[in-house]
Parts: sequence; C-alpha cells; structure tokens
Amino acid sequence: MDVTEPRAERPHTGRRRNEAARRAILDAALRLLAEADGKPVTIDAIARAAGVGKQTVYRWWPSKGAVLLDALTSQAGQDVPVPDAGSLRDDLRTFIASTFDGAQRAPSAPALRTLVREAAHDVHLAELMRSFTATRRATLRDLLARGRDDGELSDGADLDLIVDQIYGVFWYRFLLGHAPLDHAAADRLAESLLGSRQAGVPQSSRARGHEC
Repeated sequence: MDVTEPRAERPHTGRRRNEAARRAILDAALRLLAEADGKPVTIDAIARAAGVGKQTVYRWWPSKGAVLLDALTSQAGQDVPVPDAGSLRDDLRTFIASTFDGAQRAPSAPALRTLVREAAHDVHLAELMRSFTATRRATLRDLLARGRDDGELSDGADLDLIVDQIYGVFWYRFLLGHAPLDHAAADRLAESLLGSRQAGVPQSSRARGHEC
C-alpha cells in the first residue's frame, strides 16, 4: 500500500482550518486505513469519504502519508490523554490501561493491524509506522521524565528502556494475542516497572500540590 504520493510542500494559505472538515478528513483516512486490506489509500478516496474536494486535503497536508500520520496520532491522543493525577504510579497505570483500551477499539485496532501488516513490505508505510510509534514513545517518555523530575524515579532510571518494556508488552500481546491487554495487566506492568526503580520518596511535590 503506497501512502506517500510525493508532492511538493505547499505554502500555507493563511486560511483558518474548518475544524469540521479537518475532522471529517482524519476520520475518513483512519476508517479507510482500517478497511484497506492491502488496497491503496488514495487522496481521492479520502476526499470522497470525507465529502470534501481533493484540494481541501492538499491545502492542509502535503501527502496522504501525512494525512494518515495525523489521523493516527490524533486518534491516539484522544484515546490516551496524558494523565496528571499527581502520582507517577497512578499516571503510568492510567496511561498503560488507556493505551491497551484504545488499541482494541475501532477504528484504531484494525487500522494498526493493517499498518503493521502492510509495513512489512511497503517502505513508505514502514516509515509511517516509525513516525507514529516515535510520537507515542515521546509522549510516554515525557510522562516518565516528569515523574523523575518530581523525585518519583531515581535519577539514573533508564527511561528509554522503560518505554521499550511497556510498548514491548503492548505490541507483543496486540499482535500475537496470547494474553489479554486488560487493566489487570496494565496494573501489573506498571507495578513491575516502578517497584524496583522508584527513588523511595514517599510523596512527590506534585502529589502534595494536588492535595492543596
């Protein structure tokens, strides 16, 4: 599935985006990716499904790959908002559980499965996959860094390794289906990762701030 359709970067028109049209385009792109089953997702198809002209799509995105990336990251942001309960343990549990939940709902689940399957033999989709996972990794790493800054993780904690472990469990279970992606698994994963790494500070300044 070729998703790049290379096109020269268009200068910004300066027009304010119509949010309803933008949302319709992103929803259409994600739905078409979920239903693609190896068929190409084209700008024409996205525009038709969204009920807009092709030029409307190109006004905001330089290629269909950019549309699909925006659609995936936007949906992930809705499914997995960044928590801020005042405790890294609680925030991490919530983040992991939301990630597990979101990836099992339509249209995210079929879209991700299509992306992973087709990326194996499509270099452009492989790059899209890397870009998407990089945005999710950065979001999770920022959450962990916030906990470290608040003294809830030791200064020497390997944040990238923790991110790898969390998403390693997610993708392994998501793709193989050998074990559930449920809240109990999310709790156990967060506990196993933080249990040996927390700095031993009983209560962070951020947690105390939430109580005021």
